[in-house]
Amino acid sequence: MDGKKTAELSELEKECLSCQKCKLCPGRHNVVFGVGVSDAEVMFIGEGPGEQEDIKGEPFVGKAGILLDKMLTAVDLDRKRNIYIANIVKCRPPHNRDPLPEEQDCCIPWLRRQFAIIRPKIVVCLGRIAAAKIIKPDIKITAEHGKLFKKGGVIMMPVLHPAALLRNPSSKPAAFEDFLRLQEIIKEECEQTYG
Repeated sequence: MDGKKTAELSELEKECLSCQKCKLCPGRHNVVFGVGVSDAEVMFIGEGPGEQEDIKGEPFVGKAGILLDKMLTAVDLDRKRNIYIANIVKCRPPHNRDPLPEEQDCCIPWLRRQFAIIRPKIVVCLGRIAAAKIIKPDIKITAEHGKLFKKGGVIMMPVLHPAALLRNPSSKPAAFEDFLRLQEIIKEECEQTYG
């Protein structure tokens, strides 16, 4: 891990913990800043924390997170070893509803600053909302998951959200194909992820 980047992320997290920019703040238990290695070449971005994430203060730790971790393990990725995971919004929307556009707009500067510190080569957007905010507003996640986009020299891939896979298990094989494709791209584009 990069000591300078780790310190910068830690400082940014301290700042983020006291954020009061939107109406999600009063209802939170924890700010869910992000987790992973500071010099990750691959960054996963979800939409926002759910109930378990809000309680524990870490992204993707509920049932969807357990599934995500299984998929990551299958392609030799791990949140503690070689990737970084964050969300568009850092506080849980009530009843796990989609974050509103104004909530996303208030919170996206935190994600941009995380991105600027980490400088990933590949961004994987978990689900429609993250993909629409990061890749393109009119994304059709069921048709375009697994496709590659390039923005500012960064490879971007939308994938199906793990929570959607729990609701619709028949989509798991297609989602796993996307992760296998991601593994190949990492091997081509990244130097240290599998190092």
